[in-house]
Amino acid sequence: MELTFIELIEAIDGEILIDGKNKEFNNLCIDTRKIQKNNIYLAIKGENFNGNGFVKEAFDKGASIAIVDEVLFDKEALKEKGIVIKVDSTLEALLKLANYYRNKLKVKIVGVTGSCGKTSTKDIIAAVLSDKYKVFKTKGNFNNQIGLPLMILELDSTIDVAVLEMGMSDLGEIELLAKTARPDIAVITNIGLSHIENLKTQDNILKAKMEITSFFEKDNILIINGEDEKLKNLGKKCFEIYKIGYNHEYDVIATNIILEEDKTIFDVVLNKERYTFKLPMAGKHNVLNAMLAIKVADSLGVTFEEMEKGINNLEATSMRLQVIKKEKITIINDCYNASPDSMKSSLDVLNSYKKYRKVAILGTMFELGDESVSAHKDVGEYASSKVDLLIAVGDYVDSFKEGFKGSLLKVYNTKEELIRNLNKHIKENDIVLVKASRGMKFEDIITSLENISI
Repeated sequence: MELTFIELIEAIDGEILIDGKNKEFNNLCIDTRKIQKNNIYLAIKGENFNGNGFVKEAFDKGASIAIVDEVLFDKEALKEKGIVIKVDSTLEALLKLANYYRNKLKVKIVGVTGSCGKTSTKDIIAAVLSDKYKVFKTKGNFNNQIGLPLMILELDSTIDVAVLEMGMSDLGEIELLAKTARPDIAVITNIGLSHIENLKTQDNILKAKMEITSFFEKDNILIINGEDEKLKNLGKKCFEIYKIGYNHEYDVIATNIILEEDKTIFDVVLNKERYTFKLPMAGKHNVLNAMLAIKVADSLGVTFEEMEKGINNLEATSMRLQVIKKEKITIINDCYNASPDSMKSSLDVLNSYKKYRKVAILGTMFELGDESVSAHKDVGEYASSKVDLLIAVGDYVDSFKEGFKGSLLKVYNTKEELIRNLNKHIKENDIVLVKASRGMKFEDIITSLENISI
């Protein structure tokens, strides 16, 4: 972290409770198990823990500074240990610090949100920019009010562009993230049913996603998926809006799409120029994600040739359409998360494998509220023409069953029950898709498939 001690105090509006000689610090850490020498320890309170109670442990492990919002320690016992700074709220202090640091670095920020496809789009954006710029991207799922500021605080002055994912489960959350990160360019992938349990309607989901533009001015840019029903009709704002899609009316157009098992080839038309891209990711949905990325790169002055070179640096986040080729079966690991749209996209990818039997192991999609039954039924119906065998697991197996019109369906109430019976269903040369919401922890099924005896 490229800040002075004075700047740190100014950024978080803190009061020094215990002063110390060592004012050196490097990174910020919220977990005492990961503390390293001269870290700042920020005490976060959760539902089942209070980080304010671990200040002594943080100092014992090498922290030089602790930021707290409660005094749960003996001041006298810590006098020789390090510096303690008191704030009204450590969570607010984290957001303030990240915003202060973002403004000091003057790095270009690209914010990415949407109901699904955020992470894949983030990965592609980072790749197409990487030949021209030094790029940082959100790690894992650090996309909430704790994760996003932690990502910003990992930046340094060598970074040209930071691609930051922004997630939410309710109104107001992305606005808070946008206030902290102040994106120069924002990307919205789509408006689906994720989190409709909280937000009730897709119009509210659109409203929540549009919060990413809450602090936009005339020089800011919003790039959206014109193929999405809720996004395509967005009208003019005080900032620039660009739309991508398959029709000539959009600013970025994809044509001549060739879908293969392990890659996607397509032509892009942008600024009256045409260029052929080969994306090492399967699925037509990734064409849309790639076009969003291509327009981001174009907005930052990257040429088609530079974008193509950058794609060679693509690092996809794990558990998202990760193809695992074992000796006797092929596994498509897409169990990081799930929504109705992403379920269908993954089934399309599975369907692109023409030579072998296609098996889909699908689990519960969470946070769909009143739409849960119909959404699982709809996915089951969609799977009918895409798979040879559907294995449904979880709370909505009856809904999958009601929608599925294919010839072979197996249902299990729990993943443990399925795992015990996997050998009955998986055959040599099968292509097996595994997908469910994160809370189902379907990576346990992936492990079992990797070690299955056929």
